[in-house]
Amino acid sequence: MLLCKVFWNRRSIGPMGLLCPVSDFRMRWSLGSAWIKVEQLKPYHAHKEEMIKINKGKRFQQAVDAVEEFLRRAKGKDQTSSHSSADDKNRRNSSEERSRPISGDEKRKLSLSEGKVKKNMGEGKKRVPSGSSERGSKSPLKRAQEQSPRKRGRPPKDEKDLSIPESSTVKGMMAGPMATFKWQPNVSEPVKDADPHFHHFLLSQTEKPAVCYQAITKKLKICEEETGSTSIQAADSTAVNGSVTPTDKKIGFLGLGLMGSGIVSNLLKMGHTVTVWNRTAEKCDLFIQEGARLGRTPAEVVSTCDITFACVSDPKAAKDLVLGPSGVLQGIRPGKCYVDMSTVDADTVTELAQVIVSRGGRFLEAPVSGNQQLSNDGMLVILAAGDRGLYEDCSSCFQAMGKTSFFLGEVGNAAKMMLIVNMVQGSFMATIAEGLTLAQVTGQSQQTLLDILNQGQLASIFLDQKCQNILQGNFKPDFYLKYIQKDLRLAIALGDAVNHPTPMAAAANEVYKRAKALDQSDNDMSAVYRAYIH
Repeated sequence: MLLCKVFWNRRSIGPMGLLCPVSDFRMRWSLGSAWIKVEQLKPYHAHKEEMIKINKGKRFQQAVDAVEEFLRRAKGKDQTSSHSSADDKNRRNSSEERSRPISGDEKRKLSLSEGKVKKNMGEGKKRVPSGSSERGSKSPLKRAQEQSPRKRGRPPKDEKDLSIPESSTVKGMMAGPMATFKWQPNVSEPVKDADPHFHHFLLSQTEKPAVCYQAITKKLKICEEETGSTSIQAADSTAVNGSVTPTDKKIGFLGLGLMGSGIVSNLLKMGHTVTVWNRTAEKCDLFIQEGARLGRTPAEVVSTCDITFACVSDPKAAKDLVLGPSGVLQGIRPGKCYVDMSTVDADTVTELAQVIVSRGGRFLEAPVSGNQQLSNDGMLVILAAGDRGLYEDCSSCFQAMGKTSFFLGEVGNAAKMMLIVNMVQGSFMATIAEGLTLAQVTGQSQQTLLDILNQGQLASIFLDQKCQNILQGNFKPDFYLKYIQKDLRLAIALGDAVNHPTPMAAAANEVYKRAKALDQSDNDMSAVYRAYIH
């Protein structure tokens, strides 16, 4: 039996999630079915314990239990049928023997053979001492117990030789696109008694409703790392597969851009009470229709809410939001909480923390890694630092908006980490664009280059999406080019502050600056491609 790690980490497969690899090895979705990359398939018994340790979610454990139950029942049926068929055969043979007449010669031979058997049995009893034979030392009752099928229950962990009957669904699959597929175990991870058949399993899930306000408790998984950082994950790590238990605290949110809009939408869907504000008030209308309340100023939102989140574009916007007229600082009083999710430099976030705390407020920085699609899907990665208690108070909000969150210690650490992450991402995007243009000018197919990359170690959703943007000429923003250039600039400054060279980021930054000069600022970051063709 083979399972797939990608399936465990995805968000929603549907009420009957069917795993099946396909011939073109591309990730696709079709009416509740997951088509996945073959190289990501894992043998069930060899990797079960490892994956259980990594995936501690309730839904994952339910899937494992379902598979174990299926294996147990299948084995029980096999054993019952095999015993029944053997007994039937023996009965038929004995009946035939009894009904057939025996000749005189056969009687003499039978009598001689019985005499020899009795003689040998008598000699064997004399020769074999007590305890020298395992079979001879056991009572008939014990032998009968060992030969009988194991009692109902979960199979032991070391049971690796289960033989499972092939389902009609799998037979049809194997006759189609899978007919030529052969799984090869990893050389570095030898597999003992790999299952002889490839099977699927069904994981029952609840489909995502259009607007879901039902509260279903989700346990937290808290992981301490050697670095001292902590991550909090929802049990099923999704806002799509189910609901979270929303905090009873009133939530405020300032800034409804590409990232903020998706975050607020997921907060509302998971049952949080949210008050919103945006510099362009019209953007609030949609969320008010979904149940949000409208705040007239940042100060009003902070004063009426227990925890206020903010997500704006750059350091200047972050400072203006807090320190400007009717800003956040005017609404801060003892006990009020402020969480800045903007991607800014460490100096800016440290300054904001100081002024918030000076008024008796609590501060947490929590920039997010992702894009508009991940924000809409509730699959962001949150990097937090500052007030640890506030971080834990935000757990239900973080579960609603992201798949995981990390607590990185004191204020400034999250800002530094976020800039490093975006520096890597921005440099990689520039390299992708450079490779595609080089392929074009040397007469190579850009599509073929993408296909090759998608089959290699660089394969990723990011790579495929951004290359598709370039090949289709579609640069609708999923992550603004001007913002990734801003992050590169701040990351280079971070390196300069500690005298660390960042030549790759500096080179990529120049390409993005060139793209901005070509009026690509408000396009997606993949529009950096145009800097190479003009």
